[in-house]
Amino acid sequence: MSDVPPQLFNKILILIGCPVHSILRLMAENDKILVVEDDRNLLDTLKYNLRKEGYNVVTAVDGAEALDVARREKPDIIILDIMLPKMSGFEVCRILRGEMIVPILMLTAKTEETDKIVGLEIGADDYMTKPFSLRELLARVRAMLRRAKMVEMQPGPREALLKVGDIEVDTARHKASKGATMLQLTPKEFDLLAFLARNKGFVFNRDQLLEKVWGYDFAGDTRTVDVHISWLRQKMETDPNNPKYLVTVRGTGYKLEG
Repeated sequence: MSDVPPQLFNKILILIGCPVHSILRLMAENDKILVVEDDRNLLDTLKYNLRKEGYNVVTAVDGAEALDVARREKPDIIILDIMLPKMSGFEVCRILRGEMIVPILMLTAKTEETDKIVGLEIGADDYMTKPFSLRELLARVRAMLRRAKMVEMQPGPREALLKVGDIEVDTARHKASKGATMLQLTPKEFDLLAFLARNKGFVFNRDQLLEKVWGYDFAGDTRTVDVHISWLRQKMETDPNNPKYLVTVRGTGYKLEG
């Protein structure tokens, strides 16, 4: 244990014999969450429970303030309501996605599939429909943070460069290209492409992709996978209706080949 930094060694000692909830709290103590919600009661509830879990919480009550706080505080994850004063959550998400790589969980009071798809298309990583289970929200936050940290721990550029035909995925720099053309992917589209590239030729069904790429057993329906596959094809295939790389295996799932 001589090579373990003292701070980490002390934390390991603390974790030994701790109950699960205490361990999760210790793991969360350095994570900063920005909650953007104009309903003050809901905002206070989320802030209280997230802080109770050990997170560092900052807040905003409208879209303009959300941009200011996000740029200043550099949060590890953003919980973002769609219906906001001054600027919608959709617009906030679109702007922030062009400035920083941060997991975004969108909250919506609407149940229409269109709103969920729009949120995912402009860069949100996940969504929840109000009213929602606080326990589920906390689980999703933990899962999204875990996924983000796994990306940060990826190996260096040489080991992290994945190639499938003329598709190139650089997981260290979070970039993908086809030949000389950069692919403009949302974070979740990139995660999906990177996972399939690491497992070139293997077939995965929708449930497996939800678990592996989204990082937990997704509570929504499996159409989420189909939507992201469709978007990827639009961006990387010469003829999306007759894909060369991202192939459907009828009755089974999807695979990346080339």
